[in-house]
Amino acid sequence: MQKRRMSTEMEFDANEEKLKTLCISSLDEEEDDEAQVDETDDPDLYNDEDDDDEEQVPVTLGFVEKPKNTWSLLRHYFPSKAGGTPAWLDPINLPSEKSSLCDFCGEPLQFLLQVYAPLTEESTFHRTLFVFMCPSMACLLHDQHEQWKRHPEKPCRSVKVFRCQLPRTNSFYSSNAPSEDGTEQHLTAGATLCNWCGTWKGDKVCSSCRKARYCSGKHQAAHWRSGHRLGCTQLHTSLELSESGSHLHAASNSLWPQYVITNEDECEFEHEMSDSEYSNALVSGNRVDESVKSLMNDFAGDDDKRSWASFQEIISRAPEQVLRYCRSAKAKALWPVHSGRPSRSDIPACNYCGGTRVFEFQVLPQLLYYFGVQNDVDSLDWATIVVYTCEASCKGDEGYKEEFAWVQLASQSAP
Repeated sequence: MQKRRMSTEMEFDANEEKLKTLCISSLDEEEDDEAQVDETDDPDLYNDEDDDDEEQVPVTLGFVEKPKNTWSLLRHYFPSKAGGTPAWLDPINLPSEKSSLCDFCGEPLQFLLQVYAPLTEESTFHRTLFVFMCPSMACLLHDQHEQWKRHPEKPCRSVKVFRCQLPRTNSFYSSNAPSEDGTEQHLTAGATLCNWCGTWKGDKVCSSCRKARYCSGKHQAAHWRSGHRLGCTQLHTSLELSESGSHLHAASNSLWPQYVITNEDECEFEHEMSDSEYSNALVSGNRVDESVKSLMNDFAGDDDKRSWASFQEIISRAPEQVLRYCRSAKAKALWPVHSGRPSRSDIPACNYCGGTRVFEFQVLPQLLYYFGVQNDVDSLDWATIVVYTCEASCKGDEGYKEEFAWVQLASQSAP
């Protein structure tokens, strides 16, 4: 089946949703008695015992593929993409330097993916969610402990999500649909970005050549060690980073490879899997692959085993999916592991309006395969990254509002 780009070929009708309403399939799970909350006052947000009787709402699945052309990933084409560098929606008012850093090691965060997900309101005519994370597994393990701290005074995270939204009429883009031949131009130049990572604002300048720009002293040192010191005094303009956000301009060779995110409705896969695909899936009907059985044996209790088997069975319908999206009142994440799920009180209110945050999408570990991450002991790994956003998608003066991500590891259990 031909996969479609995720809401990038936009029909500029203010009354039409750009991203189809999606939903996460529910699991037959028991109440999480390890979430350390008072169930009488704060019932588990993911108590899905009766989900089989609830109406199922559709899910949109995200897949990655190499872009057919590079211009389609430029910011004025409103892409959904993974890896490389972000296509900032607001190209000027980027997140602050503090927000751009891992709160554990202090290194600038690396771009994971972005999802173009506009809503029907005029203020959200353009709307993109950006996910960044530290590539260090050690930091992600620290993150696991920190995310269980309810409403900490100073949250410490290695995974951060930013929301940016613009009305149809704005200073950055035309109110008309972009041309589909690569000739579209943005209306405003963006901030100068870091020559090393091509991601964050380059507020620091090389004291020697006065041309190379950096987001941090660590990236300046990395660029210097990689060879900038040899050509610093003879730096040509071709070495300067274009604000377009193309990863080809970044000097770092540690960025994850760049893909476009395409999308399909999950219902399209429910009856399409051929016999050969079905037999190669991780779970086929009641047959569980031996590798899954071995992993399940490491889990504590039947709840984790049942949750994992259900997760694998649902994922096997489209094994290459890397993202599951749904912004619906009934939407719930598809949890690989029963233990280690958040309760309602574990999801903080919006930092800006104080409103409720709701599930919007989750990132699956299949993305690591496409990024070429090795399956080593210390390699980056997760079971799922679940993103919660302000239910009202509130407006404000900030160019980028920080949202909340809950990370679950495969062998995780609640503290």
